[in-house]
Amino acid sequence: MFVEERHQKILHLLQENEKVKVKELSKRFEVTEDCIRKDLASMEAKDLLKRTYGGAVLPDTMHPGHTNFVSTRKDKNIKEKQQIAKKAVKLIRPGDMIFLDISTTNIELAKEIQKQELEITVISCMMDIAQIFAQTKKVKFILLGGEFNRAQNGFLGELTVQMMKNFRFDICFMGVVGADVENDEVMTYVPEDGIMKSHAMKRSRRRYLVMENCKFDFKANYVYTTFEDVDGILCEEKPSKKISEKLKEYQVEVIE
Repeated sequence: MFVEERHQKILHLLQENEKVKVKELSKRFEVTEDCIRKDLASMEAKDLLKRTYGGAVLPDTMHPGHTNFVSTRKDKNIKEKQQIAKKAVKLIRPGDMIFLDISTTNIELAKEIQKQELEITVISCMMDIAQIFAQTKKVKFILLGGEFNRAQNGFLGELTVQMMKNFRFDICFMGVVGADVENDEVMTYVPEDGIMKSHAMKRSRRRYLVMENCKFDFKANYVYTTFEDVDGILCEEKPSKKISEKLKEYQVEVIE
């Protein structure tokens, strides 16, 4: 097993269990404990984890203002997310098939869709969104399954991607952890989440990012797309002049 592959599996175990032990990892991957300690040190240097005595944990906050766990994020910045949702719902046409990824902003968009009783088809892999649409008969809802990620409260991985392959979406709304307009990078923390997002975007006719303005100040560890590959971006208010000018260079529409 390559080192990078082992690191990804360690990160996956952390996301599932919130902590890992050196001895257990050593047995699982059939390498020495010293080797695992070097892995954890390398990953800590990238802010992927925090080492503890005998193991490691996920930091409570992987970046100021953002935590990897949906349960602790979904009640934050509600006003901003609701403003974004009200803009996003206007882009949806009757009969559309839309994809909502694992995103706390998309939870608010799902609520807005339910409120307006739109007659559309929604596909998602997020349990929070599934629970919202369980309460309405207007929306046809399809839940993509696969391996359950407790931190994300949704399904990720190869099985989820396989289920997605035969769909073609009219529009998708993608959540964002961090965005770097200078280097044309849109990021998330969880590689499996990034892979899922990338596949969804390739299968969508129209692609939009839903994100608070503060995400322009964040950086994460996995680049899943570029601004050049999206049609538009929705924020609670128009980004700064500098960011807006850069987005214009990428031919990205800022939805107001």
